[in-house]
Amino acid sequence: MPNWSQAIAKPAEEFPLKPLPILSGEIPDGLRGTLYRNGPGRLERGDQKVGHWFDGDGAILAIHLTEEGATATYRYVQTEGYQKEAEANRYLYPNYGMTVPGPFWKTWGKDVKNVANTSVLALPEKLLALWEGGNPYALNLHNLETKTLDNLDNLNEKQPFSAHPKIDPETGIIYNFGISLGAKVTLNLYKSDRTGKVVQKSDYSLEGLRLIHDFVLAGSYIIFFVPPVRVKLLPAALGFSSLSDAMEWKPELGTEILIFDRDSLSFVTKGKAAPWFQWHYSNGYVDEQGNIIVEFVRYPDFSTNQNLKEIPTGKIKTPAKGTLWEVEIDPKTAKVIRQEQLLDRGSDFPIIPPHQTGQNWRYTYLSVHRENADLSEEILGIIARYDRQLNKLTVANMEENLYASEPIFVPNIPNSEIGWVLTVVYDGNEHRSELRIYDSEELDKPPLCRLGLPNVIPMGFHGTWKAG
Repeated sequence: MPNWSQAIAKPAEEFPLKPLPILSGEIPDGLRGTLYRNGPGRLERGDQKVGHWFDGDGAILAIHLTEEGATATYRYVQTEGYQKEAEANRYLYPNYGMTVPGPFWKTWGKDVKNVANTSVLALPEKLLALWEGGNPYALNLHNLETKTLDNLDNLNEKQPFSAHPKIDPETGIIYNFGISLGAKVTLNLYKSDRTGKVVQKSDYSLEGLRLIHDFVLAGSYIIFFVPPVRVKLLPAALGFSSLSDAMEWKPELGTEILIFDRDSLSFVTKGKAAPWFQWHYSNGYVDEQGNIIVEFVRYPDFSTNQNLKEIPTGKIKTPAKGTLWEVEIDPKTAKVIRQEQLLDRGSDFPIIPPHQTGQNWRYTYLSVHRENADLSEEILGIIARYDRQLNKLTVANMEENLYASEPIFVPNIPNSEIGWVLTVVYDGNEHRSELRIYDSEELDKPPLCRLGLPNVIPMGFHGTWKAG
């Protein structure tokens, strides 16, 4: 079994707030605040394994960096489903890659469990644990105590608040979306104020259930690339199939491009492009000619879903390579004017300096595969920085059998492109986890600081930084 599989072989163990030892270097002066990370901490219950990596129960890591030093805590989000399954010591709910055990006439129509495992949004008074298919859970910012399921003052239970909100760096307005099922399939668009309260909503009808994971802000536009994945609703609704297994790749449909106005949340136009699949965008902006530029990680097909399904088994059989691309779009017609692959290196989880969201930017940070990695065995394990100006990739200095999470950039002064890059690393040689802090300008040199964590933190999905 590959080394990375040991990090997820057993359910992760929580720990209360504890001081962290410095393994090497020093915490940089000026780096004060909290790193939050979310991901599936539990991939089994009783003698049952989850059906897909997306099904694991969410667990949050918080690492506080203060003048006194570093402390951390790691806790499962105490969702209603988590608590009931913990009491029963078995899985009770369907999910993205799971059906409920038992005959369909007893399980038909049963609600999917909110696993709260995908991302986090740090607000002034609370931390939100985000997931694709429901309202977020609110947690205490310091000790991660779960408070309540949070409707953000204006969402009903049929209006999910998805896992990839975007924050306007100038206004602080939070943009997000959610897909709801009813008499029709609806794409809901939301604006929230700085506290998270939803202050504006709109909706757009879709033809059938689509797989939409993320979106991008670009100047005055909100853009969705809708890949040619279609869901067979009846088998999933009857419990004969999980949602994941009910998805079909239909390349003949092409990729649909939907453009909305960011201020009014109103529909602008739509178009078609070649078939591709993407989970995540880096960023977007409007260039001097008035065209939309979008950078994202593009997969040639939907094999990435099978690849992620295999991760909980500890052994990958299906390779899936995403690469960094840029497209130029006419905002009046949603027609692709230009498309270009920027990197051939397998990658995903792209992020940018948050103060440049929706604007032109220079540096994209992302997770990449090791050079010459066998993609049928290895997961993304190294962080890197892509310089869009110089077309240059700088890869972090990282030893063998170490696996880094998504990089998080923190500016050293407000609105700077220079700062620090934080990543939580699983050490497969020592079976332990640590936080690594790199100089963004010297990513290929040893980290400035390494902080030891009390327990192993499984590889997860997304995180954020909240300045202290």
